[in-house]
Amino acid sequence: MGKLKVLPANIANMIAAGEVVGRPASVVKELMENAIDAGATQVDVVVKDAGRTSIQVIDNGSGMSAADAVLCFERHATSKISEAEDLQRITSYGFRGEALASIAAVAEVTLKTRRAQDETGTQVSISDPASVKTSSVAAPAGSNFLVRNLFYNTPARRKFLKSDNIELKHIVEEFTRVAITRPEIGFSLNSNGRDIFRLRIAKSLKFRVLDLMGSTVTGELVDLAASTSLIKLGGFLARPDSARKTVSNQFFFVNGRYFRSAYLHKAVMKAYEEYLPEGYTPSYFIWLEVDPASVDVNIHPTKTEVKFEEDSVVFQTIYACVKEALGKNAFGAGIDFETEGRVNIPMMGKSFEEYHGPASRPDPVLDSSYDPFEAMLNPSFDTPAHSGKSSYTPPVERSQDYGALFESNQATQAKALVVKGRFIVTPSASGVMLVNIRRAWERIIYERTLKALSKNTPVTQTSLFPVQVQVGAAARLLFDEHAQMLGSAGFDITPFGTDTVVVNGVPQGWTCEPGKVEQLVQDLTLILSDNTSGVPELVNAATASKFASLGSLNAEAPRNALEAQQLIDSLFLCDNPELTASGHKIIAILSADEIDKKFN
Repeated sequence: MGKLKVLPANIANMIAAGEVVGRPASVVKELMENAIDAGATQVDVVVKDAGRTSIQVIDNGSGMSAADAVLCFERHATSKISEAEDLQRITSYGFRGEALASIAAVAEVTLKTRRAQDETGTQVSISDPASVKTSSVAAPAGSNFLVRNLFYNTPARRKFLKSDNIELKHIVEEFTRVAITRPEIGFSLNSNGRDIFRLRIAKSLKFRVLDLMGSTVTGELVDLAASTSLIKLGGFLARPDSARKTVSNQFFFVNGRYFRSAYLHKAVMKAYEEYLPEGYTPSYFIWLEVDPASVDVNIHPTKTEVKFEEDSVVFQTIYACVKEALGKNAFGAGIDFETEGRVNIPMMGKSFEEYHGPASRPDPVLDSSYDPFEAMLNPSFDTPAHSGKSSYTPPVERSQDYGALFESNQATQAKALVVKGRFIVTPSASGVMLVNIRRAWERIIYERTLKALSKNTPVTQTSLFPVQVQVGAAARLLFDEHAQMLGSAGFDITPFGTDTVVVNGVPQGWTCEPGKVEQLVQDLTLILSDNTSGVPELVNAATASKFASLGSLNAEAPRNALEAQQLIDSLFLCDNPELTASGHKIIAILSADEIDKKFN
């Protein structure tokens, strides 16, 4: 007797489900696409516990007859394909007839559906693939799918689902990818009784992008439009000066279908390359229209990858069109991403009183010890004069003795000089000590953050004016997911609405300047997107290192000699003041002999 055997249908369906239904977001995507194929003008998605408990998708589409309502759960049951040639003319979403069969194989499903011409509807209940019950029910025209207890019969799959916030983030991403390209359809997404999106029918694609992404994103977009004999291209590009280190808001669509393509992403980045610093990426929303016969959308089980007949032509067309659009809008290569000295108006939203409380006039404080001539006697290079009382407090102890290298530090207080906002120069026992300011902050912030995360002892400096930053619904969920960790690190960030956060405070040493806070939030989104897991001590060290690198760019340079000395003293209190957490040198010593050689 041979070793091979044909698997039972229920096991075969469970295996197939693994290709189509990877997580709750996969169910949302498949059911939304089916609703669109059914001609719906309104699609509502309701999830509980990020889809673990239930996922419900309701549409007002064409509905199904009693016979089709049962047949739709059979594998490869489809109305889109009758012969092989139909595969070359696919414009709909669900054409393979695998989605509902796959969902029913790993969840409990109830369908209520009615066609407009029928007086009563049909209910189909599937508690397991071998048990299908049907009945007549009253139902509105359209279809109502309720999916409960996802992966109840595959506990290993259910075990490996992420936290509710992470799974909900994936649902939001899939919802966005479907809804963004169909402005003629209204959509809604509700999670545990809370509306995340409620999208009305939009006038155009740009209005739909506005509804989903917010005015912060759409205010930075320019139009993209071109047409050739092989491809029609349209959409929107972000201005180069709005580029971020995050990789969100990058979308490709072909014939209304979202897809991913590292190859075509390179075409966009190549067109932007002379406008962007290294590590920055722009947002873009690019729609392609091609002959359906020239693109294969059936190369991946989830249909998120496609194959163009003329890949190189599509690449060159995207590159040329993006390049031309950037040129027409006169974006030069000299864009200053730092934009130092610009005026930043605080973003005062409706939640100001809620998050910050009533404003009050501070009592004047007189500093009888302040000497206005101190800055003249102890100047700094290329920095403004002392602007007020220094918060400098001499350290009372050091973590360890570094010998003669630093033994003259206390004796030289108020003699430190700041050079170009980048270095501190101060006498040392053997000559002159040079301190890299950014790297010094990186070490200080690393050790402060590591201590705060491990001992939950955050030190937060509160902003006078809270800053609202619109981050998008998916990123907002990241801040919800990591709220405790951010609080432990010294951030005071609260949610506002469905796609916005309010920054009330930042860790000690970080700037509260509104313009830089907005960039800080974008950078935090990138850090939070990296789902680090493992031994808590190692996770804390990795997180502290990321925050230190970010904080060193965000921190203010010393403005005068006393602040420079304060930074040096804070550095000497660190366990290792000589190297950053990533191993870069912070301090250099020029001996008297080395200085003398400069004059030969």
